[in-house]
Amino acid sequence: MDTEELRLAVYRSFAATGRAPGHDRLAAELGVTAPEIRAGLRRLADARHLALGPDDTIVMAHPFSAVPLGFSVMADATLWFGGCAWDSFALPHLVPGADPALVATTCPACGRAHAWTVTRQAPPAGEQVAHFLVPAARMWQDVVHTCAHQRLFCSTDCVDDWLAATGNPRGAVLDLATLWRLAAHWYEGRLGSPYTRREPAEAADHLRSVGLSGEFWGL
Repeated sequence: MDTEELRLAVYRSFAATGRAPGHDRLAAELGVTAPEIRAGLRRLADARHLALGPDDTIVMAHPFSAVPLGFSVMADATLWFGGCAWDSFALPHLVPGADPALVATTCPACGRAHAWTVTRQAPPAGEQVAHFLVPAARMWQDVVHTCAHQRLFCSTDCVDDWLAATGNPRGAVLDLATLWRLAAHWYEGRLGSPYTRREPAEAADHLRSVGLSGEFWGL
């Protein structure tokens, strides 16, 4: 089975429905068996295209998530779970018809609700900040944990309160404009084929182009 064909089927299903396709659905669509689907998903996970859960269920296909991790993203016809601040801001840039989208979350420190209209044209206004707990160099050691800890806070004061309450170390702090620039082009091409993941040097160049280096990398 062509794993790129499988990857594209997973991504297009997420884009259209907001949910991960099951093994049987993928098998029927691609004309293969469910064990072949499982093996193909594992190969995609090994190549860091997907994150899998028990029984090879699809948990994440960035920027899509099959599980709630603190964000919702709503366009005219589709509701997605936002995997994290980065992925939530990326969805309106990636999915046709998702511009604009309403991105909603709550502050992990004080519980205050926040929502932004995210478009492809310009960053949303606001004084909120994103806090990325895990440095970029270690994000794939446990990518679900990483995404669950890329959150948006009312302010740096709320970040400090949350860090004091949880005992976590301070990570990278991004304003909304930097978060938007980071997300805008990161996932380009994932709904097309063929798609190749960014090489590390290319990824580093992109991060530096939006003003992220030192603390984001964990240096």
